[in-house]
Amino acid sequence: MNFKDLEEFIANKMRMSQIYQPVMLLTLLENAGRCHQETIAKVILAHDPSQIEYYTKITNNMVGKVLRGRSIVEKDKKDYTLNGFESLTPENIETLKQLCVDRIGEFIDSRGQDVWQHRKKSKGYVSGTVRYEVLKNAKYRCELCGISADVKSLEVDHIIPRNHGGADDITNFQALCYSCNATKRDRDDTDLRGIAATYNQREDNCLFCSMESARVIDQNKLAYVIEDGFPVTVGHRLVIPKRHVAEYFDLGQPELNAVNQLLTKHKALIESEDPTVSGFNIGINCGEDAGQTIFHCHVHLIPRRKGDVKEPRGGIRHLIPEKGCY
Repeated sequence: MNFKDLEEFIANKMRMSQIYQPVMLLTLLENAGRCHQETIAKVILAHDPSQIEYYTKITNNMVGKVLRGRSIVEKDKKDYTLNGFESLTPENIETLKQLCVDRIGEFIDSRGQDVWQHRKKSKGYVSGTVRYEVLKNAKYRCELCGISADVKSLEVDHIIPRNHGGADDITNFQALCYSCNATKRDRDDTDLRGIAATYNQREDNCLFCSMESARVIDQNKLAYVIEDGFPVTVGHRLVIPKRHVAEYFDLGQPELNAVNQLLTKHKALIESEDPTVSGFNIGINCGEDAGQTIFHCHVHLIPRRKGDVKEPRGGIRHLIPEKGCY
């Protein structure tokens, strides 16, 4: 690789989705062409304003707050001042600096690398493919605060933390910005230890809890799909959470993810199997007065075709006679 090749690559051939390539090359050029991977990582980190914002919040809301409360430091707008610094001799400063270094070392020796677990994307490995699907499903926005990935970097988070029994499954992942993920961490005031077990909840006399396996055409960890026993159109399917839960509004986020995953998958399958399908109704009955007859939540996926009814305008509004047309 000569000068002309490098010049042409950097100026014209480099395809960038982030600043990482030119930062790495710049670091190598500034270090005689050879550099340790951690040095490159630190330089990339220095160019990431989201990381600076994160640790600025830590500085102001945590460490700065504690030290201000003990009158060790003072804050003037965006600047911090160490109280009494002007009275320290150079020897005092060196002694205090060494004490700080010693305390850092003692803390890390006693706690190990667990002190940094809150900044890891996951304590278990999340493949690039799964990460891509999670972010794509979230439309590249934080699923808690809604901020775009263009503004804050997104992380793949376990909805139910792994140390509370959460699975390394796409239905248990969500996209959170680094601020929301750091705030959530892996703890919660709610006792989550029994949540994983609740997904095995079944009722003996429930049709959907005791569904014969021959009728199940697809499933994931938390939901399954069957053909409707009394279809209103050809291809009418039901997506059903495995846990016995009466209504849609009682589903947890991992179950909602599981149901939506199967709805999206079978919409595409139906369209590929039948090119005459040109629309869908997705229906959920919640409560007896809304027409629910089996009190185990289930979602109808109903394919629609041009001309299958005289007047389709209004869709589900036709549930109440004469209210569909407007």
